[in-house]
Amino acid sequence: MAAMGWNEAELLRWLARRPKPARVRGSWGHDAAVLHGLRGDPVVCADQVVEGVHAERGTAGRRLGRKAAGRALSDLAATGALPVALLLCVAAPLDERAARLRAVIAAVDAKGRAHGAPLVGGDLASTRGPLRLAVTALGRFPPRTRPPGRDRARPGDLVLLSGPTGGSRRGRHLEPRPRLALGHFLALHGVHALMDVSDGLALDLARLARASGVRIDLERVPVHRDALWMAGGDARRARRRALDDGEDHELLATLPPATWSAHGARLRRRFPGLELIGRVRRGRGLWLAREDGGRLEPWSGKGGFVHGA
Repeated sequence: MAAMGWNEAELLRWLARRPKPARVRGSWGHDAAVLHGLRGDPVVCADQVVEGVHAERGTAGRRLGRKAAGRALSDLAATGALPVALLLCVAAPLDERAARLRAVIAAVDAKGRAHGAPLVGGDLASTRGPLRLAVTALGRFPPRTRPPGRDRARPGDLVLLSGPTGGSRRGRHLEPRPRLALGHFLALHGVHALMDVSDGLALDLARLARASGVRIDLERVPVHRDALWMAGGDARRARRRALDDGEDHELLATLPPATWSAHGARLRRRFPGLELIGRVRRGRGLWLAREDGGRLEPWSGKGGFVHGA
């Protein structure tokens, strides 16, 4: 016998039986949640996972939920904020299995709790399209600290990357690891620009350069072993994947050389994947070092992921 589709009333009853998050003040299970313990400036961001776009159709509900939560938490990391709570909106086909939706919701909650941000609310709806998840993340930014931004890179800054890129489709695209501790440390110590790599290292660096009105020289490209594996061991193709693949959710940062001199050794001990990859200069656009280590050349503008392109 075929499994029956989901039912909103039954799913809401299941949700009501889940433990009340410690962040919630008062009663539990309403359309809105009252939170306590928020110290600092609130930070809010939202991200989506659409089955068939951000993940293969039929992906396990647990993996979809963890990806949806991880993407939103990574956006918080790129502000230097510490996470507080998550909201989840689900639009599911009528024939979707209730067990899969429960797995999605439980996974969003588990991923959030692992980073101090439990699931505190959301919304359910049916759709004729594919399964869609939208996660809103609430964070707090330290008081008396200037928020970083894509438009704050300055000539003379060093460019940092929290880890190697490329080949995320080997499985890492389903398990983003938000670099929250690194983002928060950098925010506290005078970072200028922060951004997470979601659409490709080259494309996201070009966006950062455009927003700040500067030139960024990418002098080296840290290549993930997954990129090398997917390139069949070909170093040139692996480098191309590291520039273009996306969904790495590593952090890009620009900061003054004096900040790196003061904190670089401690940062490298605490975050061993962190590397210096380039510099910010006067000018415009993204410039890449040649594969043979020769002179820099302007990025072609090709590569990365753009919705609707």
